[in-house]
Amino acid sequence: MSNQMRLLGEKILREKDMIAEKLHKDRMSDVEMTEIERMQADKMEAQIIHIRAEFIGLFGEALLNHENKDKMMEKIEKWCKETGEYFFKLGIPLDEALKDAGFYRKHIWKSLEESMMELEMPASEVFKVIYLIDPLLDHSIHCFSMSYVKYHQVTLENAKQAFLELSVPVVPLSKGVGILPLIGNIDTERARLLMEETLKQSANLKLSHLILDISGVMIVDTMVADQLFKVIEALALIGVKTIITGIRPEVAQTIVSLGIKLNGIQVKANVYQAFEELHG
Repeated sequence: MSNQMRLLGEKILREKDMIAEKLHKDRMSDVEMTEIERMQADKMEAQIIHIRAEFIGLFGEALLNHENKDKMMEKIEKWCKETGEYFFKLGIPLDEALKDAGFYRKHIWKSLEESMMELEMPASEVFKVIYLIDPLLDHSIHCFSMSYVKYHQVTLENAKQAFLELSVPVVPLSKGVGILPLIGNIDTERARLLMEETLKQSANLKLSHLILDISGVMIVDTMVADQLFKVIEALALIGVKTIITGIRPEVAQTIVSLGIKLNGIQVKANVYQAFEELHG
């Protein structure tokens, strides 16, 4: 390692907190905020400056250990993973968070430029620094973006799963009798969950009869009908008899035109009629 590279690394590590504070002040002056958002940002300022200083310090380490670039890549990936999650949880949009990259590049290079001029570094050494720092900065942008998007996708999947689970509510009406009101379209994923949740909830509620109300299902095609029949057959295997209610006229026409047979399946006009028959 050249002595000049070592001196640059030591300076970055020594001044990382000061650089982070300057960067943060510069960054905040570029952000438009409401008074409430500004107050919230002030509360988190120390934590964010600490996070920034940690990141800047990684480039000081990179200059001290420039021959072990892979290890520095791993450290930067770790920082990006943790920070991507942190910024996502703060609710900061990705495009806004990525604006930080330009400020890191500006302030890190400003500090390095001052030192390189003081040391009168030859062009060959300057290019070594450029070839080390810029790829690490570029890599950090990529890793941060991937981390942020990952947590965003996980959150969306969790929200979707929670929504799907709420969309399969088996409601007990009386002892041994429950109702499952289906609303909206039934795609492949919801059909899978429909099978799992209906069987589980029916068993937990110890049902003998389940009223399957499809008055809120807009489209019944062969796939939907096939999935509903599979649920009915599976329920029969655990001792639950199913009654279908709420077939709307246009859905009835579709069922007939598609040649879908409802043989062996009990059908009633509405929930009241089904409930009355069960308790008649």
